Amino acid sequence: MGLRDRHRGARAHRRPRLLGDLSAAERAARTDRADALCARAYADAGGPDVGTALVAVGGYGRRELAPYSDLDVLLVHDPDVDPAAVAELLWYPLWDSGAKLDHAVRSTEETMAAAGGDLKVALGLLDLRHLAGDSNLTLRLRTWVFAEWRRTARERLPELRRLTRARHELVGELAHLSVPDLKESEGGLRDAVVLKALVATWLVDVAHTDLDLARRALLDVRDHVHDLAGRATDRVAPEAWDGLAQRTGAADAVAAQVHVRDLGRRIDHISRTTWRRVDAVLAQERVPTRPRRPALERVAPGVALAAGEIVLEASARPAHDPVLVLRAAAEAAERDVLLAPATAARLARESADLPVPWPEEARQALVRLLASGRGLLDVWSTLEETGVVARLLPEWARIRNLPHASAIHRFTVDRHVVETCIEAGALIRNVARPDVLMVAALLHDIGKGGLTEHSVAGEPIAREVATRIGFAPDEVDLVGDLVRWHLLLSETATTRDPDDPATVEAVAERITSPETLSLLVALTEADARAASAKAWSTWRAGLVRHLARRTLATLLARASGASAPRVPDSEVPLPADVREGVVEIEVSEVADGSRVTAVALDRKGVLADVAAALAVQKVAVRGARAWLQDSYAVSVWETAASGIDAAVLRQQVAAIVEGRLDPRERIARQVRSRRAPSVVVRPEASTTATVLEVRTDDRPGVVAMVCRTLAELDVSVRSAHISTLGPQAVDVFYVQEESAGALSEARAAQAAHHVREVLAGTVET
Repeated sequence: MGLRDRHRGARAHRRPRLLGDLSAAERAARTDRADALCARAYADAGGPDVGTALVAVGGYGRRELAPYSDLDVLLVHDPDVDPAAVAELLWYPLWDSGAKLDHAVRSTEETMAAAGGDLKVALGLLDLRHLAGDSNLTLRLRTWVFAEWRRTARERLPELRRLTRARHELVGELAHLSVPDLKESEGGLRDAVVLKALVATWLVDVAHTDLDLARRALLDVRDHVHDLAGRATDRVAPEAWDGLAQRTGAADAVAAQVHVRDLGRRIDHISRTTWRRVDAVLAQERVPTRPRRPALERVAPGVALAAGEIVLEASARPAHDPVLVLRAAAEAAERDVLLAPATAARLARESADLPVPWPEEARQALVRLLASGRGLLDVWSTLEETGVVARLLPEWARIRNLPHASAIHRFTVDRHVVETCIEAGALIRNVARPDVLMVAALLHDIGKGGLTEHSVAGEPIAREVATRIGFAPDEVDLVGDLVRWHLLLSETATTRDPDDPATVEAVAERITSPETLSLLVALTEADARAASAKAWSTWRAGLVRHLARRTLATLLARASGASAPRVPDSEVPLPADVREGVVEIEVSEVADGSRVTAVALDRKGVLADVAAALAVQKVAVRGARAWLQDSYAVSVWETAASGIDAAVLRQQVAAIVEGRLDPRERIARQVRSRRAPSVVVRPEASTTATVLEVRTDDRPGVVAMVCRTLAELDVSVRSAHISTLGPQAVDVFYVQEESAGALSEARAAQAAHHVREVLAGTVET
C-alpha cells in the first residue's frame, strides 16, 4: 500500500461531511469553504502562478456540493511544465481535511485528448472552474473546451443520446421508481447536466427558469438525503421519506414522494422536449444559411406544423375556439411531434372553457389524442406541465404522481393510465366502439387514491366524466361498466377454473352483452401490458381469452333462448406404454415458458408427485389442470421456466414414487414464508367442486405441499390456478372427494385447516 492509499484508508472512517444547512445559500457557502481549502493547499504546495492551475470540474465546478460530495479537481499544466513537485504536496492537506477527492493531473494537450476521446470527460470539463494558479491557463482551456464542444456537437450528440438512453433503461424513471435515484434516473440531476451540455452546443435551447427551479429543488432533496443517511448517497431509501417530509414541509411521507416525483417529471419533460429538438436539428442537412422564419404547413383549422413542432396559425384565437387545444394536441400526438411548449402554455392561458356537454368535435379530438400511440406520451406530458389536463379533466389530480400499491406495476397510477391508452390504441380495430375503449382506458384507474376499492369508486366518476364529454346515456353505461369490471376477466381467469360453469356464470352475470365483453377483453389486455411485461404473458393471455370465449358462448346462447353450451372434456394423446406406477412426462416449449404434461394410471397422490418433482427443480408453476381421461390421470402444468429436461423430471418423479427421494424437507425449506398464510374456502365459486384459496409468499413448492397435504386427506385436486400479485401468491385449488363431487362443509373446513397448519409450519420466526 502506498503512502497516498494509507492516508485515504486511515481517514475514510472519520471523514466529516462538508457541514452546512441544506439550502442553496449553504451549498454556496459549502463550496466557498472547499474553494478556500483547495486554494490554500495549492499555495502551501508552492503552486506557481504561471503554467499550472488547479480547477474544479463536474458537480464541484457547478458549485453544487452536497454534504458528503466528492471534490472533483484537476491539476492542469502547460506541456513544458513539470507539476510533479506540486502534485506530491498538494493532495495531502486535502486528504487530511477529510475531503474525499476525485483528482487527476494532466497537461493541456492530455486534457484535450481525454475530452476528445471520452464523452464523460468532455461533459465534466464543460463545468470547469478556476480555483488557484494560472487563471489565464484556465481561461484558455475553458475557451478551447467550449469551442471544441460546439465544433464537434453534431458528431458527438448521437453518442450522448445513446448513453442517456442506456442509463434511462438501466436505472428507470425518477417519477416511478420505488427507490428513486436522484442523480442517475431519468428526470434526475444527471439529465439536468446533460441539458446544460445540449444548450452549450448552441443548437437548441431550454426553458431555463423551469429547469433551474426543478434542479435546485432536487439538489435540496439530495442534501437532505445525504444529511439523513450520514453518507453520500443518491438513492432515497423507503425509511427516508418521513424525514424528508419533516425537512421539506410536506404533510407526510406520501406528499414528500409526490414532491420528488413531480420534480423528476418536470426535468424529464424538459429533457424529452429538448432531445426531440436535437433529433430534428441532427436530421437536417448542414447548410451555410437557413431561412430566418420556418415555413408553416397548415394541418388543421388554427393549427400548423413548423420545424417539426405543432404551433398555432397567426389567425388562431384560442379564446373563441375552445376545441383548438384538443385539435392541436391530437395533431401533435398522431404525427409524433412536439406540441411546442410555448403553444401549449398559450392554449392553457387563453383557451375558453369547453361547453358541457362537449361538442362532438371535442370528444372526437380527445379520442384521436388518446388513440395516437407512442406520440401521446410526450404530448400528454406537455399538457400536464402547462395545466391543460387540469382544466380538461380536473379528476386527474386524484391520481397524479400516485404510487401504485402493487409491486407488479412499473409506473405511478397516472403514467400507467397513459400507457394503458397507448396499448389500447393498438387494439381499436378489434372492437366496435374504439371511442368507448379509449375513454374507459383513460378512466379505468381514476378511483384510486381512496379507501374504497378503486373500481367501485371509479365507476361514478367515470360516468360523470363520460356524460360531461358528450357521450349518450347508453355509451355512459358502457364506460361505467368497463371501469367497474376492468379487473374481472384477469382476476377470474387466473384464480378460477374457466371450465367450471359457475365461473362463466359469475362473469356473464356482470358482463351481459357481447359488445361489452369485446371491449373488456381489449381493456384487460391494454391494462395488463401497461402494468409490466409479466402481467400479460402468453399463459395469462390464453386464460383470459379462453374465459372470454366461454362467456361469449353463454351470452349468445342466452340471446337465442338456448341452454348454455357444453364444453367438451379436454383430451391429450395417451401414451401406449403407461404402466401402473409410471408417470409419463412430456415437455413442450411455449412463448414465455414451458408446458409439462404428465399422464399416469389414476392413483392417489399422482398430482402431488409431479408437483414435488417440479418443486425440487425450483420450477415456478403458473397454473395446473388435472382431469381423468378414461382410467388415466392427466395433468398439464404451465411454468415460467424454459429448457426443462423431460428425462430428468421423469427420473425424479419415479424416485419420489418409489420412495428413493423424499422431497418434503427440501420443499419445506423453499416454502419458508415471512407472513402467515391465509387458506379460505370459497363456496360460491363452484357447484361441482370445493374451492380453496391459498394466499402466501410467492415460493416454489407451495403447490406441491398443498397437493401432498390434500392427497393424505384422500382429497383429489381437479385443477390449480396460480397467480402472483407482487410478492404474494394467490393459489386456488379446485378439490373433490376421491369419488368425485364437492366436499361437505365439515370436510372442506378440515382440508383448509390442514393446509393452513402445514403452511404455517414454514413461517419464519
